[in-house]
Amino acid sequence: MNALAQLKEINHDLNTDTDEQYSQIRTFSDDKYKITWCLMNGAPRLCFNPTLLRDLSLYVKNVQSEMLSSNGEKYDFLVLGSEVEGTFNLGGDLDLFYSSIQSGDRKGLYDYAVSCIDVLYQNIVHLECELITISLVQGDALGGGFETALASNVLIAERDTKMGLPEVLFNLFPGMGAFTLLSRKIGVAAAEKMILSGKLYSAEELFEMGIVDILAEPGEGELAVYKYIKRANKTPNSYKALAKVKDICNQITYQELLDITNIWVDAAFKLADKDLKMMTRLIKRQNAKS
Repeated sequence: MNALAQLKEINHDLNTDTDEQYSQIRTFSDDKYKITWCLMNGAPRLCFNPTLLRDLSLYVKNVQSEMLSSNGEKYDFLVLGSEVEGTFNLGGDLDLFYSSIQSGDRKGLYDYAVSCIDVLYQNIVHLECELITISLVQGDALGGGFETALASNVLIAERDTKMGLPEVLFNLFPGMGAFTLLSRKIGVAAAEKMILSGKLYSAEELFEMGIVDILAEPGEGELAVYKYIKRANKTPNSYKALAKVKDICNQITYQELLDITNIWVDAAFKLADKDLKMMTRLIKRQNAKS
């Protein structure tokens, strides 16, 4: 059953966005619960390729426009998920990384990295609107995919999913927000340990660590989203006020993300041949998951 059919089983008031301006995301709206859904379906593999990043950036602008024209009343929640079975997002476009490094195109790699943090930052600040962002993870979330899931206000994951930061396997580090987000959630030492391990964690492990907010049974992620929203709607003033408090206590600036990205780009151009060979192996793994 596809994502739209699953959602319609839960709620019959969904409206499919027929706008053809997107090629690698599908969007739905739920007027009853004031939700905008965005499901990724990147091709040829579900990583943050330039086309997917363009679609997500355009989607953010469209939602912001809808919120502005409705005086902030259009949506209360934004849910980011995936239409690709078994995969939330495989992270950065390793093929682009490899090509940029091999050709010495520092500006191209930097511009790509900035486009990643532009999308990530908007998720962190919930599009600069009074809405709650939710990541629904129903498949592997690796590298930048995990960073994106972490950037939402609420992370819901199904039990059979895996998440992690494998960049250390090719002698790099996750440079688009992982340390910033994890250190604020689980502390500096634990964040560093996770990044340097390169380990994939189960959703259950991440729930115990306090990284996953809500653990759902396999195939029940959408239901978990609606259960959370129904709870939030019982005391909306409390939920919205607490979201503002969390913003104040865990402030993340765009400049912080940009400074880290500069370090990441510099580090990428210091990779040795053996590191690039490992990157090509991971590219093959990304392709195999397509």
